[in-house]
Amino acid sequence: MNVEEIRDYCLSKEGVTESFPFDETTLVFKVIKMFCLLGLDDSRISLKNDPEKNIELRAHYSAIIPGYHLNKQHWNTIELNGTVPGDLMKEMIDESYDLIVKSLTKKQKEELSKL
Repeated sequence: MNVEEIRDYCLSKEGVTESFPFDETTLVFKVIKMFCLLGLDDSRISLKNDPEKNIELRAHYSAIIPGYHLNKQHWNTIELNGTVPGDLMKEMIDESYDLIVKSLTKKQKEELSKL
């Protein structure tokens, strides 16, 4: 997947917003809380996942490394160099989104359902 495909896929999810809260080159996708960071200048994406699955993914793909400037147990950074299959990228985006939605408070989930 390329940057535009990732952007379109993230924005297709319920309640997702995008912004540049850190700098002009790191696009952040939120569903109330951050679930994806997309580096526009270095073609990298950072996604949250289950710690055990992160270890497995890193062992299988050299393009998947511990999260850059993030909790390395819970976040992966993936180089968008074509070595990680698109279906797996979508699966990882889905899992990151789902983990964040599950972590929302009851009030936040109610806010999300109104969007």
